[in-house]
Amino acid sequence: MSDTSDSPLAMPLEMAASGKSKTLATWLALVGGPLGLHRFYLHGLTDLWGWLHPWPTLLGLWGWWRADTYGLDDRLSWLLLPLLGVMIAASMLEAIVCGLTPDVRWHARFNPQWLDAQGEPLPEAPQGGWLTVIGVALALMFGAAALMAAIALGSQRYFEAVGTPTDDAPLPSTHTGPNAAPLKP
Repeated sequence: MSDTSDSPLAMPLEMAASGKSKTLATWLALVGGPLGLHRFYLHGLTDLWGWLHPWPTLLGLWGWWRADTYGLDDRLSWLLLPLLGVMIAASMLEAIVCGLTPDVRWHARFNPQWLDAQGEPLPEAPQGGWLTVIGVALALMFGAAALMAAIALGSQRYFEAVGTPTDDAPLPSTHTGPNAAPLKP
């Protein structure tokens, strides 16, 4: 068996095995971001932020289950459900940041072996492609939808719980003297 370290393909394959893919990180944030999968890929299983991602997501899923089981009038569900939307939106933002990071900065942070002595990427260094762009576009779409839904549901339920007077209902009068205007029936 011959030594393959002199092969021109040996170095790029070794570097590829130890590097972090921007495209894969973008898609992991898109698909499994609320569970922190992209954080574990980029920073390892000891990443505190990665371990903090699943808890609000699971609470939001529990709120979704409660809303489905008990209806939207369940106050706990409308407190928990926006957590899911916020976690999805935050994960989509992380996918966008990963995908739009310039290749030079990505390699400097996660793949320094792909840079030469001047800090420029080597010719064989991987670059972001169409899969990264598609991932960013999908993350923008899903993130915006999740954030708008979380804000709309949270605001609607808050104002329903607080109660706001309508045009038909009279406001309570603070003036109760003999010259007070009568309330409309």
